[in-house]
Amino acid sequence: MLDEWLDTACAELGIDPAEVDRDLILDLARDVAHGVARPAAPLTAYLLGLAVGRGEPARDAAARVTALAAGWSASR
Repeated sequence: MLDEWLDTACAELGIDPAEVDRDLILDLARDVAHGVARPAAPLTAYLLGLAVGRGEPARDAAARVTALAAGWSASR
């Protein structure tokens, strides 16, 4: 069902599903949800999308935010 939803949402938004790294996004959301707070996960996924839209490589941006989330609890 997840793949069907992703394909349908991509079609609606004019995005090539091949350009979407589903596992990268889900892993990032998981790390942020556990390291920061659950509501931060969808917001962070949106921010990742903005960064990628501005030319940032998705893996680089996700790695930086994941590292930030990993240290978040310890720094607060």
